Order: sequence, then structure tokens, then C-alpha cells
Amino acid sequence: MTTPDSSMTSASTALMEIAQALVWHGGSDFRMQEVAIPALQEGETLVEITTATICGSDRHTVLGRRSAPCPSVLGHEGVGVVRATRNPDLQVGQRVVFSVTAPCMECDRCERGMTAKCRNLKKTGHEAFDSDWSLSGTYASHIVLRNHQPVVVVPDSVPDVAASIATCAGATVMACMEQAGSVSGKRVLVMGIGMLGLIAVEAAVRGGSAEVVSIDRDVTRLMWARELGAVVPAPSAAGDDAEPAPFDVSLEFSGSEIGVTTCIGSLDIGGRAVLAGSVATSPSYALDPEWLVRGWRTITGVHNYEPRHLEQAVEFLAESQIDWDTVVSEPIALEDVPAEVESTIGAFLRATLCQD
Repeated sequence: MTTPDSSMTSASTALMEIAQALVWHGGSDFRMQEVAIPALQEGETLVEITTATICGSDRHTVLGRRSAPCPSVLGHEGVGVVRATRNPDLQVGQRVVFSVTAPCMECDRCERGMTAKCRNLKKTGHEAFDSDWSLSGTYASHIVLRNHQPVVVVPDSVPDVAASIATCAGATVMACMEQAGSVSGKRVLVMGIGMLGLIAVEAAVRGGSAEVVSIDRDVTRLMWARELGAVVPAPSAAGDDAEPAPFDVSLEFSGSEIGVTTCIGSLDIGGRAVLAGSVATSPSYALDPEWLVRGWRTITGVHNYEPRHLEQAVEFLAESQIDWDTVVSEPIALEDVPAEVESTIGAFLRATLCQD
């Protein structure tokens, strides 16, 4: 990667322009506000957002299902163009994606490679508007990227929508697959076919799984999973109490009680369950330690991801067979985001926000 010259870096430190930001003030109160773009500090980068996608977690925030700083600029999936930078690894004009997490790189967790759980962690689209990172979210014309925040330059072969989705759903799935280990020749269960589940189906199929079984209540989503190579179980006949064949790997993205119990309870000897959907208050699960020990079973969780997972997601989605035009909505304008975020998820796995 080429290092920008000193004049470019110096010019980026000046106050450049005004950003338009959709600021969430709680509940259904969104306000379009002008925000002065600050002088960049060492390591920071100004990115003009070209495309953002609306993750379901923002719906949970707006609907009061999880806490978040308020007011704030929401949105954490996005792709854009570098307009100014004090990061020596970036150049003005590059198309980039950026991590949900901005670690300090100084605490003990960062030092041992757990930047996803940095003790001083700041997160894209999760910071207070009146903090030192007002332009932290993607529901805006611009975002300021922090020092040490991972950034990946996007190849031309990756469409904007796929690049945006890589920053949350894609990278999280890559982290889940790493925790799952090799799926080659193994029987894999994917529970919950949202955006993460659909990417996980493709990852398991491309990873050489012997069989990928998908479970979801939505028949359209199951059809999308089947098109990528998944097996969709037929509904059980009345009175059919046959136990499903056990799985070597189960991946849980629904966050539902039945999803968790199914993913754990269906593990074969030596099986491994990776839970990623339980990011809000969830029912407790009664675990039999003897069953776990005698079965050499493993249960692990994934939340956030490491820089390598974002790089892997961009590379993986460059070759994806997912039909983005089918699973992602037509673009909406920034002013249409409030109505979209407040709505329940409909026919699409993601809504798309495109800047003019």
C-alpha cells in the first residue's frame, strides 16, 4: 500500500466541511443535523459514506430492546471513500470498509490479541453524539475513523452492498467459522437464516462440509439457503418423535431459546456449538456437565471480531454466490432511515442506504 505524501496528510488536519448526520435522540426521534467535521488527529481518517446497510441490531436499539448512548449517530455497516487521512497506510480516494470496533491497542486484552474485547473499546455507531467521536455512525454523509480502528481497502470486484455487509455480518461469520474449526467432511447445522446465517451457509458449503442443514421459520429464507447448497429438513409428520441426526458443528444466529437449545442439544460426540445470536437478554440454559465432559463437546460464543476477520470477509464476499439484489432492498435516502429502522424486518435481510 502506498503511503500518502506529507502535503496530503497535512491538508487533512484542517476543518474541511460540514457533514449531514441523522442523529437519534431516542425512540422515534431522529433529527437531521449539520455537524462540523473536526480536524483529524493522528491516525484518524475521514470517510465519505457511499453505501450503508441497516443491521437488525439498530432496530433493537430504536425499539428499546437494548441500551445505547443517546443522542448518537447509529449505523455500523458501511463502505465509503477516503476524503482525508492522517493514517500513513491509507490514501485519499481509496474505497474502504472499517471495523465495528476501535480498540486502544494498549490494554492487556489488546496485547494478547483480544481487541474485540478491549477494555477501552469504542464502537462504530455506538458512541454518544456529545462525546469526542460525534461522527461515529454510518447514518451520515461522513464518518471519522479512529486511530487503531482496522480499515480494509476494498477491491473493485466487491460491490458496495457486499462490502458494507462485510463490516458486521460478514466479519462476524468469519469469526464464527474460525471458532468452529474445519468443517470439511462434517455435518453442520445453521440455526437462523438472517444475513449472518445465509453467509454462514455459504461458508460451510465452500468449506467442504459433508452436509449443511438450515433451520428458520421463514420459507423464503430457507429457499435462499437451499440455493447456496443447504439442506432444509422437511416438517416432521404428526406424532413423529424421531431424533434428528447429531451434528459435528452447530452455528446459532437466531438468539432464540429454541435456537440455542437445538444447537447445543444436537451436538454429536466431539461436536462444537458456536453461539453468536444471543446479544440481548436471553433465557438461561441448564447444562449437564457430565454430558459435556463425556461427549468431548465444546460450546463457545462470538461477539465482535478481530481485524483479520474483516479482511477475510471482504475476500470471501468477493466470490459470494449470494444474490444481493434479492436479499437486499432497493436503496433508500438518509431521510428515509427512521421509518425503515422502526419497521419490522420484512422481505429483505438488509435495507440499503445510498448517498447521492
